[in-house]
Amino acid sequence: MPLVATDALVLHVFDYLETSRIFRLATREYGVQSVLARGARRSSGRFGSALDLYSEGVAQLDMRPGRELQTLTGFDVVKSRPGLATDLARFTAAASLSECVQRVVTEDHAPVAFDIASAAFDELCVVPDGDVIPSALGALWRLVSELGFSPSLDACAACHRSIESDTAASFSHVAGGLLCGSCALQAPGSRRLPLEARRAIEAWVEGRAVPALTDAEGRAHQRLLREFLGQHLTDVRTMKAWTAWEQGRWS
Repeated sequence: MPLVATDALVLHVFDYLETSRIFRLATREYGVQSVLARGARRSSGRFGSALDLYSEGVAQLDMRPGRELQTLTGFDVVKSRPGLATDLARFTAAASLSECVQRVVTEDHAPVAFDIASAAFDELCVVPDGDVIPSALGALWRLVSELGFSPSLDACAACHRSIESDTAASFSHVAGGLLCGSCALQAPGSRRLPLEARRAIEAWVEGRAVPALTDAEGRAHQRLLREFLGQHLTDVRTMKAWTAWEQGRWS
């Protein structure tokens, strides 16, 4: 596979040697790719002065099969999103989404993951301060759902018995969703999920907005999603951005 052009989002960037940078890109066609931009620190001519974290545009890549580090030959920036870098709450929320995309997205899910991340970064730039956490949680739950790990929210994840839509219920990470009363008794690790929390997760999975959360509600949802990710998708113990986001170190 020679030179290719693809829509790309910058998820992570760090300096390499004296003149170059390595970028982690979410691409529409090729999943998450690590790319080397030779001379990127020396001149902005080839890559554009706006190429930075959470930038979006069209990347030109020299793709070689079997190579872990591809070569970035050019990047035409369409969106730079500087607002995410000036507000720590928004930046940390975006970093958590970026970290999750890097960990769990495969090439098979690349197009939909790219669209979810792009829309989420746009939204995080403009939502009111009180909606930053709900916005990020919504994007993360949609990503989980599109990857095929949507939690069971209307039937018991263990016995598949229907659960009334207007009641609280127990939630089990191991089982993958809500449990009926009988199954919950046999799942000591389950937790009671209030009705409003259940409705919020349902809305996020379906792509609907959720009103601003209290600080306690936001942290509870962050913790629940982190535990769900750790059970089904990735090792969350080393997700440093998520830890900072959940602990609110910007405050």
